[in-house]
Amino acid sequence: MVDQLVSRFEKGQSSFKSRVLKVSPPALLTSGYLLLIVLGASLLKLPFSSTEPITWLEALFTSTSAVTVTGLVVVDTGTRYTVFGQTVIALLIQAGGLGFMTFSVLTILSIGKRIGVRHQLLALEAFNQTSLDKIREVARAVIYFALTVESAAFVLLTLIWSGELGWARAAYHAFFYALSAFNNAGFALSADNLMPYAGHLPVNLIITFLFIIGGLGFVVLQDLWHTRRSWKRWQPYTKLILGSTVIINLAAWLLIWLFERHNPGTIANLPLADQLTAAWFQAVTPRTAGFNTVPVESLTDPTALLTILLMFIGGGSMSTAGGIKLGTFIVMFMTTYAFLGRSDDVTMLRRSVPRNVVMKAFSVSVISLMLVFVGTLTLSALEGAPLLDVLFEVVSALSTVGLSRGLTGELSTAGQWLVMSLMFLGRLGPLTVTYVIATPQKRRVRYPSVDIQVG
Repeated sequence: MVDQLVSRFEKGQSSFKSRVLKVSPPALLTSGYLLLIVLGASLLKLPFSSTEPITWLEALFTSTSAVTVTGLVVVDTGTRYTVFGQTVIALLIQAGGLGFMTFSVLTILSIGKRIGVRHQLLALEAFNQTSLDKIREVARAVIYFALTVESAAFVLLTLIWSGELGWARAAYHAFFYALSAFNNAGFALSADNLMPYAGHLPVNLIITFLFIIGGLGFVVLQDLWHTRRSWKRWQPYTKLILGSTVIINLAAWLLIWLFERHNPGTIANLPLADQLTAAWFQAVTPRTAGFNTVPVESLTDPTALLTILLMFIGGGSMSTAGGIKLGTFIVMFMTTYAFLGRSDDVTMLRRSVPRNVVMKAFSVSVISLMLVFVGTLTLSALEGAPLLDVLFEVVSALSTVGLSRGLTGELSTAGQWLVMSLMFLGRLGPLTVTYVIATPQKRRVRYPSVDIQVG
């Protein structure tokens, strides 16, 4: 009898393992994020996590925003949550920013186990890599680099804020903001975010450095570290991301200063040096940090539209930033340029872009645009708010930015669920969501071509 029970148990265990292994890597990744969100919400709902009772929906919204490193909030982080609750939020930001799979892979490596094929595929999906040989190296580099940069920022911010806040509070604020900024989260301990430091150059430089570095992508940072002595040895992708980041940031800086220099609601009343500092911060924060040193709801329409574009583009692949990713935008732009130039190949830096990369870039962009349209249409119908505010909020949520024109705090229950869904979809990535729904398979049958008129 005992032997039969043991045999049945072993068969059941084997069947369970086989069913788990049949789950697609994106589905496993999605499940991991969902579990982390539910765990975070449960911790935030504890009586000692908040200064006054919060609803399950508010806890779930905060947890989702933290895990997806967005920064949109329905309750004020600094006043509604205790130190314990704020620490939970910070740890959720760290876990979500560095990636659920980063910790999983490191755990497997630390106990000396080999990564199986299924886990390798899952890690590749999380790291956006194509080479299995780089998983170990990248996984370790993610943790080491993140902790090093965050620790350095923690020390500097503590020193800067010690005179204003005292050593204990300064250290706590430095800890929270270092994690929030590096992971491009945008969570703040003050209702007015970083507006008191609009002209504070050291704070602006440290915070922007954190989220720019976090938004480049660990593949780029790893390449810079290994080949730091020679520009010629950098990978083409590294050169493209760095060059594009510099161009976009400088162009946005100039445009935002021009758009806002006469706006009394933002920077018009500041000295020129402070105007430039505030304009710089607002130019780089949409990709995709979520902090602000000027009132976002007071931005002029041109600046708001430019911010929407920057949020949609986002940062580098395998970074803490969101959006369609800068590499995707570059491929889209160069493909259009190649078409207008009647070229059969898409080339960058004397390199040809593979057809599947072009198709992936277009797929990501189209799916993202569809989600923006559906989200804007639905949220507009639910809330009845001005269209610009709704569009801004939807792109901010989908791109996991966290900037808001004031709509998030006034959302209805249905609106909160919609924004949570957009944050979650934006963190996973449009292609990952598509793979969860229908894992792609190569077709064995080819059909005759057809000429379809477009344009």
